[in-house]
Amino acid sequence: MATAPAVHVSIDEYLNTEYEPDCDYVDGVLEDRNVGKKKHGKTQGLLYSWLFSQIGSKGKHPIIELRVRLSLSRVRIPDVCVVDLDDQDEVQQKPPALWIEILSPEDRFNRVQRKLTEVLDFGVPTIWIIDPYDRQAWIGTAQTGIIAAKDNLLRCENLNLQVALNEILPAD
Repeated sequence: MATAPAVHVSIDEYLNTEYEPDCDYVDGVLEDRNVGKKKHGKTQGLLYSWLFSQIGSKGKHPIIELRVRLSLSRVRIPDVCVVDLDDQDEVQQKPPALWIEILSPEDRFNRVQRKLTEVLDFGVPTIWIIDPYDRQAWIGTAQTGIIAAKDNLLRCENLNLQVALNEILPAD
C-alpha cells in the first residue's frame, strides 16, 4: 500500500485551516486520523450524551473532536474530551479533565499509545481508550500507565465518574 508524502505546514497555517477530516499536527507534519465508521460514531454519540448528563453540574462539558495544543509544535484531537465550562479557547490550551479515544478497526495500538503518552505528559489526568468492535476498554493515568478497565468499568476519579462499558457501547 502506497503512503502519501508527508505534508509540511506551519502551526499558524494549521490552526487557521479547516481540514476535512481534521488531522493531528505533529512537528510541522499533518497526521491523518482514522475516520470513524458507524460503530465508532454511535459510541462517540452515546459517550457524549452520557457525559453531558453526568457533568453539567460540575462546571465541565464534553466536546467532540476538539483541537488540543499539547506544545508549540503539537496539536492532537481526541474523539471526546471534557473541559471547563468557562474555557473559551477555540483550540484547547489547558489539559482536558478527561480525554477519550475510540478505536477504529484500522487503529494500531502502538500509534495510539504514542499519542496517549504525549497526552499524559501534557497533564491530562485520565484517558479512556474504548474499542467498540472488540468491546474492550483501557484507562490511562500518569500513575498507572494504560491498563485494562477492571470489570469493564470506566472510571475517572478526578471527575468522580464511573460507567459500565456496555452502557456506552452500541448494541451488536
